Amino acid sequence: MKNQIIRCPWAEKTEEERNYHDNEWGRPLHDERKLFEMLILEGQQAGLSWSIILKKRENFRMAYDNFDPEKIVRYDNKKIHELLMNPGIIRNKLKINAVISNAKAYLELKESEGSLDNYLWRFVDNKPIINHWKEITQIPVKTQLSDHISKDLKKRGFKFAGSTIIYSYLQATGIVNDHLMTCCVRSKISG
Repeated sequence: MKNQIIRCPWAEKTEEERNYHDNEWGRPLHDERKLFEMLILEGQQAGLSWSIILKKRENFRMAYDNFDPEKIVRYDNKKIHELLMNPGIIRNKLKINAVISNAKAYLELKESEGSLDNYLWRFVDNKPIINHWKEITQIPVKTQLSDHISKDLKKRGFKFAGSTIIYSYLQATGIVNDHLMTCCVRSKISG
C-alpha cells in the first residue's frame, strides 16, 4: 500500500492544483516578474476558482507578453479588443483594463520602492509569517496585514487589490505560509 500524501485540502481536485500547491504555493518568492505575474493572476481570479486561472496560466502569459509591464502599459484599444476576443484568458473588460492600470502602478511603485519584492517583504521584516493552522476553516480570508497592504496598493493606483485578493497573494508568494500543520509541503518550506 502506498503512503498517502496529505496536502492542504484545496489542492486535491486537479493535477494543476496539486502541482501548484506542491511546487509554488507558500514558497517565499522574490522573483520580480513572478511577483508581478501573481499579483495580476490573483486579480484575474476574483469571483472565479483558482483552478480556472491555473488552467489558463500559459494563455495569460502569452496574451500579456509574459507579464512584461513595460509592454503592457503600451496596450492600446486594438490590443484590448484582441484580449477581449481571446478565449484562452478571462475576457472581462474591467479585469483587462486593471492589468494595464496595474502595470503602470507597478512601474511607479518600482521607481519609488526599488522593487515589488522590496516593497512587499518589508511589511514582514523580510521573514515569512508562518501560521500554525490545523484545519482549513481556521485560515482567514483577510488579515490586518492584507488590509494595510491593500489600502496602500489602492492608494498607489492598483485595481483588483482588495484585502481578500491581497491575502491570497501573500499566501501564494510565501509571504504568509498557510500550509496546514499536516501538509506534506509545510516542513519543506518552513525548515
